[in-house]
Amino acid sequence: MSKRKGNTSHQLTLTAPAVTPVATELMTQRDVGSVNAFSFGDPEPVARIQLVDYVESMFNGRWYEPPLPWEGLASAFRASPHHGSAIFLKRNLLKAMFVPHPRLSSATFGAMALDFLVFGNAYVEQPRAYTGRALQLRHALAKFTRRGQEPGTYFFVRGWLQEHEFEPGSLFHLREDDVNQEIYGLPEYISALQSAWLNKAAMFRRKYYANGSHAGFFLYLSDAQVSTADADALREALKGAKGPGNFRNLFLHAPGGKADGLKLIPVSEVAAKDDFAAIKNVSKDDALAAHRVPPGLLGIVHTNAGGFGNAPDALAVFVENEILPLMQRFRELNDWAGEELVLFVMPQRLAKAA
Repeated sequence: MSKRKGNTSHQLTLTAPAVTPVATELMTQRDVGSVNAFSFGDPEPVARIQLVDYVESMFNGRWYEPPLPWEGLASAFRASPHHGSAIFLKRNLLKAMFVPHPRLSSATFGAMALDFLVFGNAYVEQPRAYTGRALQLRHALAKFTRRGQEPGTYFFVRGWLQEHEFEPGSLFHLREDDVNQEIYGLPEYISALQSAWLNKAAMFRRKYYANGSHAGFFLYLSDAQVSTADADALREALKGAKGPGNFRNLFLHAPGGKADGLKLIPVSEVAAKDDFAAIKNVSKDDALAAHRVPPGLLGIVHTNAGGFGNAPDALAVFVENEILPLMQRFRELNDWAGEELVLFVMPQRLAKAA
């Protein structure tokens, strides 16, 4: 280091040590080995429906886009047996108590009810004859129906350049209430979708059994006391454990051997950190809570001594709390049509209990 007069700057000179031939050889040997990293398994898709906090209905120039991808809701409908079964239970109860009308068949009402429970939206079209007479109502799939900018205008969009515009005022739209927008409805079970998707934890076990190629384990033998002949004898003993000699114990005697000289390392058995049964139970409870369905009505076997109580009483309470409000929502079609098209008749035992 040197210091010049009248200048406060410093100059620092560093001298690298000389590299000896031995050090060069060690560095070369060290660079030979490298760390390799790889990934395996299918990529996990990120569903747009997870962005539920940013929902909005964007206008594309002709119609409003839904706040959530209806494809995601349709896929989640069958993601969990408890989620789908609860929806089918409500649909079946509504359809069983529905009285068919010449202009509204039982099949049309059932499809309309299923759409409303899955997507929070239901549509029926009112076609008319050349004379203006109202014909039988036709169901329009909520997954592909879009609302236009002008009131009463709707489009049926199956894909790119596959659109059909309904006659203005010919489509009835039943929507579930939403706090973020008033264009489309959203189903009540949105908060339980994450729990319903937890049922996909069973996909790992299904892929494991469908794989078919399981290595089993590694038998690691490193004891110097075991000779090659002994290793061959052990190999023959393991091969003889198949067929008639399966499920038998093997005896290995190695005098002076080490405790870690023989290791059994499992390969195909993957010990999960989380409890698979607990995940399934939590997913089930969340789905039932979101749909407010008694577990006894879904055919779930109770695990406690008390059980689920009296099933007819549970059904009567469920009908009063859940089915009757849904009936009132579907009666809104009567106001739009100007005629009592939706009519329900409750069974006598349920009417007395309610």
